[in-house]
Amino acid sequence: MTRRRPPARRRPAARRGRAAGRRTRGKQAARIEGVGLLLIVVAGVSVAVAVVQWLAAHGWVLVVLGVTAAGAAVAWAHWRGQHARWARVKERGLRYQLAQLDALGHREFEYAVRDLMKRDGCRDAVQVGGRGDNGADVKATDPLGRRWVIQCKHRRAGWSGSAIGTPDLHVLNGTGRQLHGGDVIVLVTNGRFSSKCPPYAKSQRLHLVDRHLLGEWAAGSRPLWEILNRLPPPRKPSALS
Repeated sequence: MTRRRPPARRRPAARRGRAAGRRTRGKQAARIEGVGLLLIVVAGVSVAVAVVQWLAAHGWVLVVLGVTAAGAAVAWAHWRGQHARWARVKERGLRYQLAQLDALGHREFEYAVRDLMKRDGCRDAVQVGGRGDNGADVKATDPLGRRWVIQCKHRRAGWSGSAIGTPDLHVLNGTGRQLHGGDVIVLVTNGRFSSKCPPYAKSQRLHLVDRHLLGEWAAGSRPLWEILNRLPPPRKPSALS
């Protein structure tokens, strides 16, 4: 005996009506959006055509705009060149008195050392000191191609402050060449070093710049590589000529 399938349930008329209404409203919204987009495109094209026609009828405007743009470009290039020249003049003329260096904070002291290296021709001199600096506060490449790694130790009291000891040199010696790739490893201070520092520095090919050497260097008499002894040979022999 064959079973009859139960008749399919029809949606209530109200639900079918609501669904049909949503579809109709969706189509209407899409048509309105399409018409609006078309109007915007037509308006944009009309404005562009009108501008082109107006410029074609007033060619002198294009000439004025071109001359103005060219003048602005020339003025900008001139300003940039002047700014670069003044920056170089400022670097070359940089001088510090020891009292000025004493009044700086530690971070400012690092920037002052960086600026002195720039003044002497190290265009890539950069301050890198901070947390996790691994003993390097300033890095630079001198005109002879040697890579400088400098640690800075500032003493507010200058020569009367606590002396720099060998532990700081141990850190610098362990990272200056191996980690930072330095050719010249230097510790600079506006204070003084303990009596054990010079022998250790000499044995490890480190360079010490105490208050007296710093004063000579900061005064601008000579670059640091002309003040220090026992420097490694230049990487760029041609730069000597």
